[in-house]
Amino acid sequence: MLTRACALAFASVALSLGSYPCAVAQGPIAPSDANDRYLWLEDVSSPRSMAWVKAEDARTAKVLEADPRFAQFQAAALKIAESPDRLAIPSLRGSEVYNFWRDAANPHGLYRKTTLANYLATAKTGSPDWKTVVDFDALGKGDGERWVSKGFSCLYPGDQYCMVNLSAGGEDAVTSREFDLKAGTFVAGGFTVPHSKQSVSWKDKDTLLIARDWGPGTMTKSGYPFVVKEWKRGTPLDSAKEVFRGAESDEVGASGNTVHDAQGHALTIFRRGVTFFSAEYSVQTPKGLQPLAIPAKARPREMLDGRLLVDVNEDWSPENSKKARVFKAGSILDLKVADVLRDPTHLKPEVVFEPTAQEFSEGGASTRNTLLVTTLNHVQGRAYVYTPGPKGWTRKQLPVPENVTVGIVSANNTDDTFFLSITGFLTPTSLYLGDAAAATLTVEKTEPARFDASKDVVEQLEATSKDGTKVPYFVVHRRDMKYDGSNATLLTAYGGFEVAQTPRYSGTTGKLWLERGNVYVLANIRGGGEFGPAWHEAGLKTKRQVIYDDFAAVGQDLIARKITSTPHLGIEGGSNGGLLMGVEMTQHPTLWGAIVIQVPLLDMLRFEHIAAGASWVGEYGSVSKPDERAFLEGISPYNQLKPDVTYPEPLIFTTTKDDRVGPQHARKFAAKMEEYGKPFYFDEITEGGHAAGADAKEESRTAAETYVYLSRKLMN
Repeated sequence: MLTRACALAFASVALSLGSYPCAVAQGPIAPSDANDRYLWLEDVSSPRSMAWVKAEDARTAKVLEADPRFAQFQAAALKIAESPDRLAIPSLRGSEVYNFWRDAANPHGLYRKTTLANYLATAKTGSPDWKTVVDFDALGKGDGERWVSKGFSCLYPGDQYCMVNLSAGGEDAVTSREFDLKAGTFVAGGFTVPHSKQSVSWKDKDTLLIARDWGPGTMTKSGYPFVVKEWKRGTPLDSAKEVFRGAESDEVGASGNTVHDAQGHALTIFRRGVTFFSAEYSVQTPKGLQPLAIPAKARPREMLDGRLLVDVNEDWSPENSKKARVFKAGSILDLKVADVLRDPTHLKPEVVFEPTAQEFSEGGASTRNTLLVTTLNHVQGRAYVYTPGPKGWTRKQLPVPENVTVGIVSANNTDDTFFLSITGFLTPTSLYLGDAAAATLTVEKTEPARFDASKDVVEQLEATSKDGTKVPYFVVHRRDMKYDGSNATLLTAYGGFEVAQTPRYSGTTGKLWLERGNVYVLANIRGGGEFGPAWHEAGLKTKRQVIYDDFAAVGQDLIARKITSTPHLGIEGGSNGGLLMGVEMTQHPTLWGAIVIQVPLLDMLRFEHIAAGASWVGEYGSVSKPDERAFLEGISPYNQLKPDVTYPEPLIFTTTKDDRVGPQHARKFAAKMEEYGKPFYFDEITEGGHAAGADAKEESRTAAETYVYLSRKLMN
C-alpha cells in the first residue's frame, strides 16, 4: 500500500506523539547568520552544547519534579500506558492477527500474533493466546542497542517475509533486517540493510527496491535519499543496480514500491518527491520506465480489482482526455491498470469519491474486493464501503456513531474483513469488526474508561478569525461549568501539512486534566486537512499568518464566552504545532497564561539548514526568496523575541535524538530567553526521536512534567 506522505506531526503529549523522517547536524553558516549568538547550540552533541542542556534540565527538574503532584501524575500516566486491559490493536494478515505491545516487562515492545478466530473469541472475555514473534528488548540486549520498532514491510502475497525496521533510540534512521514471520526468526543470510535514512520495499521474493545513503551525491540537502537501486538476493549490497533517480535539489527524496491487488495485478511505481506536497511518478511498463501523467499534487494509494486508486489534491483536467472534465481537488479516482501499463501518459480516470462543501476524504484501505473510505463531515467522522463493478462504483455508508473520529485500523487483503476504531473525547476507543461485503459492523471490544467522564460534555463551537473566516473548535468541559472566566483551559491545535485534528480519547489527558474539573479545547485552524486541500493551502508560505490569526481568534473567543481568561488559558503544541506556540507567544504575549512548546521549529531563518528542514520549503517557503524570507523573519519566534516584552513562562521540550526537526530550535530559543532575562523551563531528554520518549516510562515522565507545569500556571 502507498500511504499519504508523512506530515511533520507531533500531536502533543496530551494526544498522540507522531514519528516522521531527517538528520541532526549543524548546517552551513551564511554571512547573514554572523550575529546569531547561539549557532554553537546547533552542534548537537558537542561538550559545550550538552553541558548547557544538562544545566537547564537540572534547573527545570528541581522545580517541576519537586512538585508533590509530579510523582502522582507520573504514576497515573504510567498505569494507563501499561494497563494490561488496554486494547490490543490488531493488524490483519490473512487468518492471523498481529499486534505490537508494550508493558512494564517489555518497555520497547513485543510483536506478537494469534489467530483471528482466537482474537475474536477472547476479545470481550479475556486475553488471546499470543505468541511472541519479535521481542525488541531481548533483541536490543543481544545487539547492545536500545532498539525501537519502526514497523514491518512484508512481501505480498502471504506476508511471510518482512523487512523489520529498527531504530536506535527512536531516531528516523533505521537498520532493516529480513524476518520470516512463519518461522518466527530472522532469516539466516537474508537481506540486511545498514543504518540510514532509507526506504526499503519488496519487488519480489528475491529483490528489494532500496533508497538510502549510497555515498556522496546520493542524498538531498534535507537528508533524504534520491537514488533507488534494485538489490538481488545473494549479492553484495554495493552491487545493487540503480533503477531510478530523483535530483539532489529535490526537497524530499525518491522511493520505489510494487503494489498488488488480490486479483493478481501488480505495478511497480517510483516516486520523486520534488517538494513535500508535489511529486513526479513513473511506472514500470513493458516498454520500460515511463512517466505516470497524474498531477504534481496527487498520490497513488491502493490497487483494487485491476484499478490503481489515486488521490488528487488539486483540480485536474487530464491532457489528451477525450472527456473534457475537471476532477475536483480532494477526489479519489481510479485508473485501469491495463491502461496504465499500455499508455501511462494518456489516462482515463473515473471518480470513486468526490468531496462536497463539507465532507472530505480522510483515509482509505482496501480489502480483497472493496475500498474503505473514512471522511470528515464538518470534522465529524464517517465511513463508507465502495465496491467496483462493470458500471462503476457503488457506495454503502457504515453505521458509525455521531460525534466521533473513525479510523481504519486494519483491512484484510485475503477476504473482506476489516477493523475500525471509533473514538471521541469522552468515548473510550472501541474496535469494530467489519464485513465490507455486507457493509456491517460489530463492536468487538471497548477500552475501559481511564477517567470519570460522567460530569463532562463536548461542544463544537466557532470563532471568527481576523479575515471573517469561521473556525470550528471542540470544547470538553464540566456540564455545570461556570461561565465566569475562572476555568483552567488547555487549548491545542496543529495547523499545517494538511493534518486533520479530530476528537480522540486520551486517558492521560482525561485523568490528569479533565477529571480535575479543567477544560480541554481542540481548534480546527487553517493549515490542516479538516476541510480538504483548500483549508490547507489557505495558509501556505506567505499566507501563513491566517493560521496564527485563527488560533488567536479561538483563544479570544474562549475569553469572550467567559469560559476562561488569560491567567487560566494555556496552550500546547508540538513540531509544526510547536512553531504555532512560538508564534502565539511572540505575537500575543498577553493572551496566554501558559505555553507548552514541544519538539518545535522556532528559528525560521535557519530551519532549512537544521535536520530535515529543507524538505518543508513547500509548507513554509524559503529564505532564498526575498518575499518569503521577509515573511519568515516576521513570524520566526527566535527572531521575534524582544528584550523589552514580558512573556508567559513557557515549558520547552525536545529530545537529543530528534533527527527530524532537531533539538537546535528549542535550545536556541531558550538560550535567547535566558540572555534577555526571561523565565522559562527547558527539558531535553536523550531518546525518543521526534516524540515524548522511547518507552512508556519516558512518555509518562514527559506527561507528568507537562501537567505539573500547566497546573502550577493555570490552577494554583
